[in-house]
Amino acid sequence: MAPSEEECRGIYHAVKENNIILAIGHVLRYTPYSQKLKEVIDSGAIGDIVNIQHLEPVGFFHHAHSYVRGNWRNEKESSFMLLAKSCHDIDWILWITGKKIARSSSFGSLRHFKSEEKPEGAGDRCLDCSVEEDCPYSAKKIYLDTVKMGVTGWPNKVITEDPTPSSVLEALENGPYGRCVYNCDNDVVDNQVVNFQFVDGSTASFTMVAFSENICVRKTTIFGTKGELVGDGNRNITVFDFLTQTSKRYSPDSFPQTSMQNHGGGDYYLMADFICAVASNDQSFLKSTPEETLESHLAVFRAEESRITNQVINTSW
Repeated sequence: MAPSEEECRGIYHAVKENNIILAIGHVLRYTPYSQKLKEVIDSGAIGDIVNIQHLEPVGFFHHAHSYVRGNWRNEKESSFMLLAKSCHDIDWILWITGKKIARSSSFGSLRHFKSEEKPEGAGDRCLDCSVEEDCPYSAKKIYLDTVKMGVTGWPNKVITEDPTPSSVLEALENGPYGRCVYNCDNDVVDNQVVNFQFVDGSTASFTMVAFSENICVRKTTIFGTKGELVGDGNRNITVFDFLTQTSKRYSPDSFPQTSMQNHGGGDYYLMADFICAVASNDQSFLKSTPEETLESHLAVFRAEESRITNQVINTSW
């Protein structure tokens, strides 16, 4: 929405005063997986939600690419990590529960990608590093080796417009993506936890971590008064019923028959709904209201305030 609370509130008030449509790219709401999970929750299959555990595994080389060497590495140049990467997840938690936050707490740090962790003998750039072979974050491995295998899309497309072995090599020799991950100007966290207590006493915990095999494939467990739901972030949702002591599996109804499969199909459905909303001048085609959008952003700002001040934050909107 915007990198500051003041700007977010300004956008919200402009939308309300001028009665215009507001669409935000919270694509997690639009994926077939999330739509099915929301349907299962709203059906009462697990009763009232008591607790959510939600994980976002960023992926070890994705984090190195985007949040150590890349565009979102530095708070002053972009924003803090929770807003840049995980505002989607905070919004998703609030949407799934349909609850209001009473209190927030958060902890997080830049644990690994800093000069103190630089291996002995490591160079300032991966192409001139004596320990490159033993480094999983090597730019040579992430970019040069993969373009030689035919990977010309992400992430190689980010570092050069026309990825070839020669153009990628030049980018690594001269550009920011060839830097040692322990020698960059990054300051965003590489791990963070957020805890919410809702007004009804239920709770949620969210974890963002850089160090994972999976890239942004969320994992969720939701504990209810009548059952437990486990979701793999992609195609599988399993509900265990306490009364019958049986499990039932659910899957998304369909995926878009299009090349636009990014973000689990969320990109396609967000664009489709936005077009319908604009064509009809009807905000209801979109899966979030301006109020919900502002509220989820404020939740992110409150959580980051907690991390910085080391305090539990009582939430008020």
